[in-house]
Amino acid sequence: MRQPASSRRGILPWIAALLALLCTALPLQAQEAAPGDSRLADLLEDEAAREVLIKELRRTAAEEDTAAGETGDVPPTRQVAQWTQSLAEGAVEQFNTAIRATQAAWDGMRAADPVDLTVNTLELAGLIVATLAVLWLLSRLARLAYRRLDHHARARTGPAGVVRRVTGTTTALLLDLASVALAWAAGHALALFVTGEAGQMTARDSLFLNAFLLVELTRAALRLFLSHRWPGLRLLPLSDAEASASTRWTSGMTAFLGYGLLFVVPVTALLVAPEPARILALLILAVAYYRAVALVLRNRKRVQGRLMKLAERMDSGFGRVALQGAGRIWHGIALAYLTAILVVALVFPGQALPFMLTATAQTLLASAAGILLSLLLGRVILKRIRLPQETRERIPLLEERLNAYIPGVLKVLRFTLLAVVAALILDAWTPFSLPAWAASDAGGRFIGNAVAVALILAGAMLVWLGLTSWIEYRLSPATGDGEPNARVRTLLTIFRNAAAITLVVMTLMVVLAQVGINIGPLIAGAGVLGLAIGFGAQKLVQDVITGVFIQLENAFNVGDVVTAGGITGTVERLTIRSMGMRDLSGTYHLLPFSSVDTVSNYMRDFGYHVGEYGVAYREDTDEVLQRMNEAFEELRQMPEMGPYILGDLEVHGVTALADSAVNVRVRIKTRPGMQWAVGREYNRLVKRHFDAAGIEIPFPHMTLYFGEGKDGRAPPARVQMQGTPPAPASGGPPSAAPVEANPQFRGDFDEEEPAG
Repeated sequence: MRQPASSRRGILPWIAALLALLCTALPLQAQEAAPGDSRLADLLEDEAAREVLIKELRRTAAEEDTAAGETGDVPPTRQVAQWTQSLAEGAVEQFNTAIRATQAAWDGMRAADPVDLTVNTLELAGLIVATLAVLWLLSRLARLAYRRLDHHARARTGPAGVVRRVTGTTTALLLDLASVALAWAAGHALALFVTGEAGQMTARDSLFLNAFLLVELTRAALRLFLSHRWPGLRLLPLSDAEASASTRWTSGMTAFLGYGLLFVVPVTALLVAPEPARILALLILAVAYYRAVALVLRNRKRVQGRLMKLAERMDSGFGRVALQGAGRIWHGIALAYLTAILVVALVFPGQALPFMLTATAQTLLASAAGILLSLLLGRVILKRIRLPQETRERIPLLEERLNAYIPGVLKVLRFTLLAVVAALILDAWTPFSLPAWAASDAGGRFIGNAVAVALILAGAMLVWLGLTSWIEYRLSPATGDGEPNARVRTLLTIFRNAAAITLVVMTLMVVLAQVGINIGPLIAGAGVLGLAIGFGAQKLVQDVITGVFIQLENAFNVGDVVTAGGITGTVERLTIRSMGMRDLSGTYHLLPFSSVDTVSNYMRDFGYHVGEYGVAYREDTDEVLQRMNEAFEELRQMPEMGPYILGDLEVHGVTALADSAVNVRVRIKTRPGMQWAVGREYNRLVKRHFDAAGIEIPFPHMTLYFGEGKDGRAPPARVQMQGTPPAPASGGPPSAAPVEANPQFRGDFDEEEPAG
């Protein structure tokens, strides 16, 4: 996608103005470096010129002293105007000097021997052509290997394909470097033994060979990412057309800058003069800057779209956000980068090129390494850990815990990697020196503390992971010990909570001590606070201490049916401070351990169903016991109840001769918690067997006795039955109907016997 012409026309004039402003700064920098050349020596040797130079220097010094004294009185606008005027005058003077030097060099060349000039030119041209021809021939020969490497890299996909592509690109890079090295060696041999005097190399030949080596090595590194002929050896995800266009532009720009700044400019300074060489270097940088800015603006939307599409395919949230942000501001970063390179080249002309190359190479290497490692970490983060089936059965939550912890650790590592890459880039482009900072006391202390804290946290995490895995192993029914009992589950749960609190507190204290915080006051304050809490929360302390001893003594566990604090129910929850219990009606009770003074546990080892049955006085107790044994044998044969019965029927015999019944007691030993179910079923069978044998189970009833006088006569009892007319008034004999014929009667003696 091409950038609209109107947008480019709007910004390119500003770039041209910036270049014009920077053009005026370069001669000033050159002027500061000028006293070191040979012309200054020539001026000092001429007495008349030396007198003129001394007068000019004194006049300039006087003007500078005057300007320095009046700086406080000159307005800022006037200072800017004076600086601009001196800048322009210096630029014009340097430009005129460059023209005069060029004219003098041209006159010298015209006066020189044409034969020598022609021979030197032909020798240099022959060296250039021969070196480039050797490189072209070696590149042609290497294409056979490139073709095989490309086919080998694209033959497989997946992880194997990634390994093949990395291997192929590395091999191709080594072949490129070998071709460049052989061509450079051939050029050296040609310069030493063919051109010029045998065994000697001219300065211009050395300049070309050095420029050739640096330029071609850079182009080989670019081919590693933008190989337009071999897609399998291309690291960047580009189409063939995009790779071809990118290769042409980057190779051409590398050759233009490299050969221009490393060969043409030094040769111009050597044969003509330093001033024209500086002007030529400025023109080369300006052209390169203009072309680079135009390229960035032309491909602004295109690159943004590619980055946004790549962000949509990212599984990592960090990578998605980073690519989206880069897509929005990439052109600004690129323009700032290009401008920084130009400014550095103008402000520091002597060290500009080495600084540019070193900083750019360090930035590219740091960014490439950071991106590669980040992608590898992203693959590890998104890949779920799978443990063997046996391990998952023995430690069920270990796999889930690993998949929760390891991605967090890798995210921290990726953030650390990002910080290191940023520090390396700052080290490349700013006065900040990463090695010097790391070697300093502050840097060494920071790095040491960071590594120590990381190791402490990693150790604490490993301890917690091992502890929880051991607890899960003990609680897992798939282990050799089988299903753990309720007491083991309760104690291990309490131990895990206590260990978590202890580990967190100790890790926090060690980390604070490592980063330089004095934890003595914290420990003292914690002691005082603990003492205050102990006095103010005695009930809480009592709850905790009682709970610990209850658990150590194995008084009850989760799932037990107990009576505690006057409440009977099933224990559903245990903590170090309290217990949760649900009674028969479903009500949930929360009892602090301080309120529990007695615990009755119905679920320890075994249980008993104690049954006491009343029969009528007329029944034979031996027959009653026989029928009860028959009911027990039938109960034992039941498949749903028999496995829970642990012994024979225990007959305690006749325990009481009650008011209305003869009480017989038996006892059945059962598994813990099953005494109630067994008892209910046995009661049903006893009732059925008694009914079949005609054994009466008395129910509450009343026998009326009206009393008897000494003479044997009983007073009359006037009973009126419902539905019976009242007795005649003449005092005839009362009705002889028995009272028990109809239990519903009325009289002055109505009373009810209590049940039982």
